[in-house]
Order: sequence, then C-alpha cells, then structure tokens
Amino acid sequence: MSPRARRGLPWSRPGRGTRPSGRFQPADEVEGKIERAMEIGRKLSRAHSVGVQVLAYAAAVAVGGGCLGRTVEAHPLTAMWMADVAATLVIFGFSRAMNNSSLYDPYWSLIPIPVVGWWWMLYAGQGPGLRSVLLFAVIVSWGTRLTWNFFRSWPGMAHEDWRYGEFREKCGRLYWPASLAGIHLFPTLLVFAGLVPAWVALSSRAPMGLLDYGATGVGFAAVLIQGIADQQLRAHRASHPPRGAILDRGLWRYSRHPNYFGEVLLWWSVWLFGFAANPGLGWTAIGPLAMTALFVFSSVPWTDRKTLETRPEYGEHMRKVSGLVPWFRREAG
Repeated sequence: MSPRARRGLPWSRPGRGTRPSGRFQPADEVEGKIERAMEIGRKLSRAHSVGVQVLAYAAAVAVGGGCLGRTVEAHPLTAMWMADVAATLVIFGFSRAMNNSSLYDPYWSLIPIPVVGWWWMLYAGQGPGLRSVLLFAVIVSWGTRLTWNFFRSWPGMAHEDWRYGEFREKCGRLYWPASLAGIHLFPTLLVFAGLVPAWVALSSRAPMGLLDYGATGVGFAAVLIQGIADQQLRAHRASHPPRGAILDRGLWRYSRHPNYFGEVLLWWSVWLFGFAANPGLGWTAIGPLAMTALFVFSSVPWTDRKTLETRPEYGEHMRKVSGLVPWFRREAG
C-alpha cells in the first residue's frame, strides 16, 4: 500500500495533507465514518435491496450447510442448532453492514424450510413417508406464503420495523449488541424450539394415526387464517381509509390480531405432528408454549400500545374485540 493510501487509514501517522490528530483518529470519528458508510444501504433501490437479501440468505444457507458438514457425528438436533446459530450470525453481519435489523425478518419463515427438509432427508425411509410429506407441505406452505407477504410490501432497505426503531432509542450505543441478542438470536431460539417436534415426527417409526391428519388440518387452517387476515389488512390499507379508521371487517371483526392467531396455530400444528409420532415427548410443547407467550405477552400488547398512540378510539375497540383468539364481540351495554 502506498504512503498516500496509508494516510487515509485510522492507524496511519499524520503527514502532509492530513490533520495532526495524533497517532490514532478518535473513536467517535472512526465510528462516524462507519455509520456514514452504512447509511448507503438505506439509499438502495428496492431491486438492489432484494439483491442484498438474496445474497445474505444464500451466504447464511451456505455457512449453515458447511457447519452441518463438519458436525456429521453430532446429534441431529445439536448439529442443526449450531448451523442455525451460524446462519443467524451471517444475517446479523449483513444487518450490521446495512444498518437495518429488518434484514433478519424473513429468517423466521425461510429457514424452517431447509431445516425440516434436512431432517426429512436424514431420516428418509425410516418412518411413515406420508407423515413427512404432510409435515413438510405445511411448513413449505406457511414459510413461502409468509415470506412472499413480507417481500410484496417491503419497500427496501429504507424501511426498518418500527419496533427496532424503539430498540434504537432505548439502547443507544448498545443497540447492536441488543439487536444481536434480542432481534436475531432470541427469535432463532424460539423458532428452533418450535421445530423440535418436527424432528420428533420425522425421526419416528410410529405408524400414522388420526392425530397426524388432525395436525395437517390445523396446519393448513393456520396458513389459511393467516393468509386471509394479511390480505384483508392489505386491502384495508390500499383503500386509503380515513385517518384513524380501524379495520373491523372479516376476521378482524372477531380478533384484533387474527394474523398472529394463525401464526400461533401453525406452531401448535407442528407440535401435534410430534405428539402423534411420540406422545412420550409431549414436553416439546415448550416450543409452541413459548411462541404463544411471545404473542400474548409481547406482540399483542406492543402493537396495541402503538395503535393507541395514534388512534385513541382504539381503546373502545380493544374492549369489544378479542386480542388473539377469534371470538364473539362484546358489544357495549
């Protein structure tokens, strides 16, 4: 590297054409340069933003697959967990580089597809093939639909989930460690726990039973409910309703968050597949229980609070309509 090039680096000595700021540039100045470089990501077009997403997830799958190749002697759950964490760290690296934690958002619905697919291939021929086909069909239907729903309305890197913005305000300089733990690794842990019953079902030699078909019905019902709810919400927004208008039609008439209900129902269907295959491992319900707790105690209250800030009349709507499970309205009087 030439002396002229070296003078532009933080560790270069001051020379002609540089400011005599000492042996090292101040940390704040270096950090500012990094932040300015990351802001470039916010200016990417939607097409380029999708390209970054594709590159990020291709890299994540490649790294995860490499981890699986190096842990062939480990237990399939242990090996997949290590691969899952490695892939999550890759996505976090892209999130940090683009200064946008929403890069992780599709991970929730995309990664379960190769996870379940790998377990299926690992145990192919050991148990009822129809159970594996039905379980994988539910996961693929849910994952592809939810990912498509994200991308069809995602404007690109200029957008970041409003909840992450609140994280930034609260955490300040500690935002990125908090993002790694709370926005990236914690959801990865939750989804993995929710998928453990899928491993139970795919590795079991138990014959098919009525509960397998029940799990299939619940799974596809969850995909349908979530899909209808998302489409109704999208149509409501596209109709340009009056300021403060509340969606009070269709599934949204009976639940304030029917899309969340569909998501919770999906994870219970996965558990039902595992329970049908091996009732002795019913403790794996910790996965869907954790998912249910996430939505009941975090997602629903957080979204309701945010809505109340801009629509005070939403409080009356909350008193009438169930928060999660669709139910009869409580009319005034």
